[in-house]
Amino acid sequence: MDFKFPDVGEGITEGEIVQWLVKEGDVVQQDQVLAKVETDKAVVDIPSPVAGRVAKIMVPQGKVVKVGQTMIVIDEKGKISSKSTKQQQKAEKKFKSVGVVGELEEAEDVPVPTPTREETKTTSQHEDILAMPAVRKIAKELGVNLSDIKGSGGHGQITEDDVKSAAPTEKKIVTRPNVQVVKKYDFYGYVEHVPLHGLRKTIANNMIKSQMSTALVTHMDECDVTHLVEIREKEKDKCEKEGVHLTYLPFVIKALVPALAKHPLVNATIDDVNQDIILKKYYNIGIAVDTEEGLIVPVIKNVHQKKLIDLAKEITTLATAARNRSIDLADMKGGTFTVTNVGSLGGTYATPIINYPEVANLGLGKIQERPVIRKGKLETRYIMTLSLSFDHRIIDGAEAARFLNDVIIHLEDPDLFLVE
Repeated sequence: MDFKFPDVGEGITEGEIVQWLVKEGDVVQQDQVLAKVETDKAVVDIPSPVAGRVAKIMVPQGKVVKVGQTMIVIDEKGKISSKSTKQQQKAEKKFKSVGVVGELEEAEDVPVPTPTREETKTTSQHEDILAMPAVRKIAKELGVNLSDIKGSGGHGQITEDDVKSAAPTEKKIVTRPNVQVVKKYDFYGYVEHVPLHGLRKTIANNMIKSQMSTALVTHMDECDVTHLVEIREKEKDKCEKEGVHLTYLPFVIKALVPALAKHPLVNATIDDVNQDIILKKYYNIGIAVDTEEGLIVPVIKNVHQKKLIDLAKEITTLATAARNRSIDLADMKGGTFTVTNVGSLGGTYATPIINYPEVANLGLGKIQERPVIRKGKLETRYIMTLSLSFDHRIIDGAEAARFLNDVIIHLEDPDLFLVE
């Protein structure tokens, strides 16, 4: 059977063969993993739909396969036994003739066909025609009978120009292969060409789609998270004993829920086809994860129903799966709002791209210790920077500012959401 690359959902149209786990001639069982295919979402294991023997691998490792394109040919069991029997019979032929170089396979009594008069005539004419193989190939492509052409070459041979002149008018133009020359240097020195494929290609396409589909604006502010730092320092040791690494991200997610509930336009997606704003009554927060292959956004479902330590555990689990490219596709869909933590890499402000069709993305900057004047006194406080990118078609600037103000209120006084 011709096994075609299946539709794995999520609108995926192609994938790159990361690794073939079988080779031609291998016997495979039903549901045995044949290959690992990298899509724009994750690396997917492709199982065999039937048991049989691998007859032909149609798409080499490292190449892109389209949905519906044959990726491998599998001979099913019935066909295998039949073919195997013939091969075994052939292998068991007796060798009766012995010479200096060893045994010679005994020839089978196979009748030699006698060429017909027409075949003899055609062969004779073919041998009498003086033309190079390349000229014969062009003649075949143009539908020209070489026996009708008088060669203009030095010894009467037919040239390429002779064939082109004899070709029908509509076939005069010969299509040449489009040879692409990739230079390893430019005017200034040597360069390296890195193919844009796999996850990086998908990211590029998604970024362009987001920029083309949204009216992107970024609102920036900062908040005093001194009390939050104190709580996190106090709780992180307890979490470590339970094997959980407590970062600031779970606190931010908790602070987002009441703000999103108060400003429903921020917790929405846009349906450009029907011109609808879809307000979500649940809170699924995507977290941008930096991996070696590129940015992946796992989604934590129903964050309003989870405790802080549960969020910390899930963030760690999903981030690890994303970096290992073992994350399930279900864990990468259903988002209503996205958080991008540039602060973990030392960044302060940014303009995060919206994860379309969502309408907002909150960028977190690093927490810095700064001198701050409070009630006329100079104090040292911990300050976090925030960058809210939003689709101005859906959210007005004033609404974005009010939303971020509510997030800041809860970050500056985390006791508001830590009472569980």
